[in-house]
Amino acid sequence: MVRINGEMNDASGKSIAQLLEALGYPPQRVAVELNMEIVPKAEYSETFVKDGDSVEIVRFVGGG
Repeated sequence: MVRINGEMNDASGKSIAQLLEALGYPPQRVAVELNMEIVPKAEYSETFVKDGDSVEIVRFVGGG
């Protein structure tokens, strides 16, 4: 199990890109932290999550 934004999810073995797609997040509009380290967007397809990992996904929101 992987903790995603504080909730447990059976996402082990998925890449960050696959995870974002499955959760409905547009990759260009988010920042992803894996185990307290920012994952560069260029590495989303080659970075995989495993059991015990913690992922935080932050969406950018426009406004003023």
